[in-house]
Amino acid sequence: MADLKIDKTVDARGAACPGPLMELIKTMKSEEVGTVIEILSSEKGTTVDAPAWLKKVGQELVRVEERGDHWSIVAKKIK
Repeated sequence: MADLKIDKTVDARGAACPGPLMELIKTMKSEEVGTVIEILSSEKGTTVDAPAWLKKVGQELVRVEERGDHWSIVAKKIK
């Protein structure tokens, strides 16, 4: 997955839940199909909420990765 190209990164670190999820939703709606979006969040709850929302709306979860004091959630807009 080292060759994965992130098209847009949204830094939502420091935002309280559900802020990072709301940023993901807003970004997903505004981007073109095929866009790979990374959300950075310091809220552990985002690692549950974002994948659940992506599954619900039929978008692709690429990965969830812990990076020290925050998480990287990567999604691809597929429709």
